[in-house]
Amino acid sequence: MMIKNFNSLANTEVKKKALLILESGLSSAQPKNFLKSFVSKNHILLGKNQILLSNYKRIFVVAYGKAADSMTEYVSKKINVSQGIVVVPKYTNSSITSKRFKTFYSGHPLPDKESVRAGRAVQKFVNSCTKEDFLLFLISGGGSSLLALPDEITLTEKKYVTKLLLQSGATIDEFNCVRKHLSMIKGGKLVQDLNCDGCALVMSDVVSNDLSVISSGCTYNDNTTVSDAMNIITKYSLGKKLPKKVITHLKHSLNTRAIRPSRLRIKNKIIATNQDCLNAMILKSKHLGFATKVYSPIRHDVVVAAKKIVQMIPRKKNSCMIFGGEPTVQVKGKGKGGRNQELVLQILKLIHNSNDSLLVSSISTDGIDGNTTFSGALIENNQPNLQKISSYLKNNDSHSFFKKYGGLIKTGPTHTNLMDVGLIIKY
Repeated sequence: MMIKNFNSLANTEVKKKALLILESGLSSAQPKNFLKSFVSKNHILLGKNQILLSNYKRIFVVAYGKAADSMTEYVSKKINVSQGIVVVPKYTNSSITSKRFKTFYSGHPLPDKESVRAGRAVQKFVNSCTKEDFLLFLISGGGSSLLALPDEITLTEKKYVTKLLLQSGATIDEFNCVRKHLSMIKGGKLVQDLNCDGCALVMSDVVSNDLSVISSGCTYNDNTTVSDAMNIITKYSLGKKLPKKVITHLKHSLNTRAIRPSRLRIKNKIIATNQDCLNAMILKSKHLGFATKVYSPIRHDVVVAAKKIVQMIPRKKNSCMIFGGEPTVQVKGKGKGGRNQELVLQILKLIHNSNDSLLVSSISTDGIDGNTTFSGALIENNQPNLQKISSYLKNNDSHSFFKKYGGLIKTGPTHTNLMDVGLIIKY
């Protein structure tokens, strides 16, 4: 079981069924389920194109993101990898033991000194490849923080920008647009001088499934401009809050032409999305006897998302609505929580007076929700003492609510990342 506290949470039949559906989503998100369609014995299959790895002298791997170690583990069993770099969050116990791989444990969601060391090491590694080599990138969400190489600004300034954007309610597309224009490797810059053939297999953790956004598109042509980044800063009123050096750098960059990587050198392929998790959950829900419907993707502010989800609740009993995506949260309080716990609490606020019997849950497939060690929460609307919901939400303190009333879901780091999944059961 990926849900570590499954048994203690499954104290009613409906909770047990809900947890089984969530578990199916988490299990389906494991990289090996997708990589087997693209990586076979010394071959990489990209649609109709087959890359024969025997044509190359050496095979190198660069893996970064929350699924970096599990992706590398599978690939290294199928392909004879000469050497590689793996970059994972510092709270992860990497599954990679081979000395062929150098592992970095970097900061997330804020970059740290190890993120910069990893960024430098990856840049040097990529630029050292020769024409006889093949370079395989294994990319998953979280890479924007795990790999950092600030351009003309300090790490402290980059961290401050990241923190402000995290709290602003900006979408991941907006967030990464700004980060790309403050980096020496993001937005395709990592591979602009690549001397060898290569490809990138990518697990998407963004609603748009835009390759230029996932982990800030280090291996993909950037379609944003410095002007776009400046507009985002203005949209969220961050101009006066950001360090002057950041604004100065962006303004200086306005008149310089964006550098594009070679389209021919790197082929990028999305191998997994949030929809894959939802498909597994739909099958499980139907197998358990529920009339099942889906609402996807969730992409709005968590308050708006909660209202939209509640509007979609099925009318009939013994129904399950499954949802997925990634809402945003505007952090105004000083409490603990994450977008999943916040979403469940926002929904609970809207349904706790309902005459219907409802269960709601939302979890992050990477196992870490916000600034907590839990992946999300699960709760029924028939519990007493739910009158103080608003005060918890006002302080962005959803975690304290669920810690008090129960329902926190614990998985620990899952070594994958396909955004969030959730459900509402009417019983």
